[in-house]
Amino acid sequence: MDINSTTNLSDYYSNLAANADASALSSKLKAADGKNATDDELMDVCKQFESYLLEQVYKNMEKTVSFDDEEKDNQLVDYFKGLTIQEIASQATNQQSLGLAQMLYDQMKVNMGVTAEELSENAAESGTVTSGEE
Repeated sequence: MDINSTTNLSDYYSNLAANADASALSSKLKAADGKNATDDELMDVCKQFESYLLEQVYKNMEKTVSFDDEEKDNQLVDYFKGLTIQEIASQATNQQSLGLAQMLYDQMKVNMGVTAEELSENAAESGTVTSGEE
């Protein structure tokens, strides 16, 4: 097995893992009946989406950095680097959100027939700001 096939294999499994994450989130969103979902479940899915988006941004940012040949061809480093990026994205979403999850949550509630007044009341109770109150 030459280096090119190893690199291609690594890229293949990275893409396969990313597609599996995306399809898992997609199936979770499609399977969830929004009218029967609790607010916590809906917000959890929105946070997972924001985390996945950040993960993809971080992975593409990492591609712009040049590495020496030893680091570039190490599959074990690639595996743990992927897990680390995933954890960093999750922590970033949980500790200091971009606000994307809240906006997505608000929009999903509006699309499911919840009025803006109910959203404002829920936001005031939970201490969050809706997109219209900024």
